[in-house]
Amino acid sequence: MSRKERLKGSDRARALLEDQPEWIVARSVLFYAPLPTEVDIWDLAMTALRLGKQVGLPRFDVDRKVYSACRIRDPADIKPGQFGIREAADRCAPLELNRLDLILVPGLAFDLQGRRLGRGKGYYDQLLAAVRGKTCGVAFDEQIEREIPVEPHDVFVDCILTPSRWISCSRRAVME
Repeated sequence: MSRKERLKGSDRARALLEDQPEWIVARSVLFYAPLPTEVDIWDLAMTALRLGKQVGLPRFDVDRKVYSACRIRDPADIKPGQFGIREAADRCAPLELNRLDLILVPGLAFDLQGRRLGRGKGYYDQLLAAVRGKTCGVAFDEQIEREIPVEPHDVFVDCILTPSRWISCSRRAVME
């Protein structure tokens, strides 16, 4: 995809997310800091702060080799992370994973059953295994596959957001 296509798709995905009941009722949202090739929903983090939602961002713990969720309050709370991905600064307080309402999840690919292809280390799966809120994969339409292979540690997402649709994986229903 060209940069222009990614920007246009990201704009559409953000607008679609803002219309979803899961977004509207969420009091706490865990975002991800997008890589250049991922759907960029980052502007919604600032929108969420203005709406009074708790905003979280993962932070990698190098010693334990796990991600935790940390609360950010403004852009100054973000720093370059372990893998070159923006993450919550060390001063940011942890968020309890089981108290998050909506968790936005990046991935290389997803299928309609909620399977996710990550980057191969299982770090996000560890984080997802501990959450209780709605998990939402975020991807471009081109990243939706017929079937994603899974391993025992893989955690499925509840729904998927693309620029053109909201996919409920639990019911396997697709809303255009």
